[in-house]
Amino acid sequence: MLTIQGGSSGSKFCDGMSRRDFLKIGGLAMGGMSLPAILRAEASAGIRSSHKAIIMVFLPGGPPHQDMFDLKPDAPSEVRGEFKPIKTNVPGIEICEHMPRIAAMMDKFTVIRSLVGARDEHSSVICNSGYTVAETSQNHAPCMGSVISRIQGQVDKTVPAFVGMAPKMGHMPWADPGDAGFLGLAHAPFKPDGQLMKDMVLKDVSLDRLSNRKQLLAGMDRFRRGVDSLAGVDSLNQRAFDMLTSSKLVTALDVTKEDPKVRERYGKGRMEPVDDGGPMINDQFLAARRLVEAGVRCVTLAYGRWDYHGDNFGQCKKYLPMLDMAVSSLVQDIHDRGMDKDVSVVVWGEFGRTPRVNKDAGRDHWPRVAAGLLAGGGMRHGQVIGSTTRFAEEADDRPVHFKEVMATLYSRMGIDLQSTAIPDTTNRPNYLLADYLPMPELT
Repeated sequence: MLTIQGGSSGSKFCDGMSRRDFLKIGGLAMGGMSLPAILRAEASAGIRSSHKAIIMVFLPGGPPHQDMFDLKPDAPSEVRGEFKPIKTNVPGIEICEHMPRIAAMMDKFTVIRSLVGARDEHSSVICNSGYTVAETSQNHAPCMGSVISRIQGQVDKTVPAFVGMAPKMGHMPWADPGDAGFLGLAHAPFKPDGQLMKDMVLKDVSLDRLSNRKQLLAGMDRFRRGVDSLAGVDSLNQRAFDMLTSSKLVTALDVTKEDPKVRERYGKGRMEPVDDGGPMINDQFLAARRLVEAGVRCVTLAYGRWDYHGDNFGQCKKYLPMLDMAVSSLVQDIHDRGMDKDVSVVVWGEFGRTPRVNKDAGRDHWPRVAAGLLAGGGMRHGQVIGSTTRFAEEADDRPVHFKEVMATLYSRMGIDLQSTAIPDTTNRPNYLLADYLPMPELT
C-alpha cells in the first residue's frame, strides 16, 4: 500500500481528519481489493456519461416517526407525547415544531408516513438496499450505491461512483455505508476513512505539490527504487494513482473551500458520537453535495443515533434542530445550484417507534410502520404520501414499502429494474426488487 502524505498546512476534512490521512494506493478500503482490480472490473461493466445522483441520509436507531412527521395531537398524552405540530408552507401539511426550516420549505419535500417492510433489525441494510438483514443473508443483494456503480460506472475516472461517509460507531451495523453483495468488492463504497492510510508514505511529495507532475514523478521514481513490488506498474495502476491523487476528490471533501456563508448555513451539529451511534457532522451534508458535483453518483451518510428508549423528547429537542438545519440546507443548496432535477435526497431510519411512551419517557422499537422524507430528483413534491391509524401504530391509507421507495430512486437515476438485469461476478443475471414499481405519486 502507498499513502500520499498530507502537507503541513493542517487543513482538515469535514470529519476532522487531516489530508495526510486521506490517500492510498494498492489496498484501498474496498474490502481489501486493489484499485487496479476495481478499475478493471468497472471498465468491464461499461461506463455511461449521465450524471443523476442520490444522497441517502440514514438516521441510525429508528427515528420516532410520530414525533417528527406524523404527529397525533388528538391522541392521549401517553401517545402524542410532548411535541406540537406546526404549519408548513404547504396548506394542510404539518410537522414537528422542532423542524421549522423544513416546514418553511415543505414544497420541496415529500413526507412518506406509511413506510412498511421493516423488521426489528438495528442495521442500515434496509435503508441502503431495500432488503432486510435476513433477506440479504440469503440473496446477497447489493446496496443501491453498488448497483449504480455496476450499471452506470464512473462519471469521471478520477472520482469513484459510490462514496460511503458513515463514521465508526459503537454499534457497527449502523456504520455500514452499503454492501456490494453479489456484485463483488469492485463496487463497494469508497470510504474516506483515516484509518485506511497507514503503511507506506511517498516521501517528499505532499498533496500541496500534487499539481506539479514533475515533482510527483520524481518522488514516484525514488519510491519505486526502494520497493520492488511496484516494478512494472501497468496502465490500470496509473489510473488508480490518478484517481487517488486527483484534486477533484480531495477538493470535494475539503469543505473549508466552500463559501463560508454557505457552510455556516449548514451548521456544525455535534462532533462527538451520540451514545453508541455516530456524531452529527453537518459538514458531511455539504461534502455530499460537493462530492456529487465532482462526479459521485451515490453518497451515503449516517447521522447521530435515534434509538431513544429513554428521554425521547429531551434528546429530540437537542438533535432535531441539528437535523433540520442540515437537511434543509442540503435541499436548498441543490435547488440554488440547479441540481434539484438530477439529485435525489432520501432521509430515513430502519424502523419507527412505539405508539405509547414507556415508563422512561422513551419509545421502543416499532417495525410495523415508519416515516421517510424525499427531496429533489425531479419528483413532484409538496405532498404527504400515506397515513397511519389513530395512534400511528399501523399504515392506514397507502402503505409504501421500503422497496417501492428504492425502485423510485433507481428510476430517478434512469435505471428500470423491471427490465435491467444486474450481472453478478460470474455474469449471471439478477433482477432486484422485481415486484416493485416506482411510486406514481412522485411523477
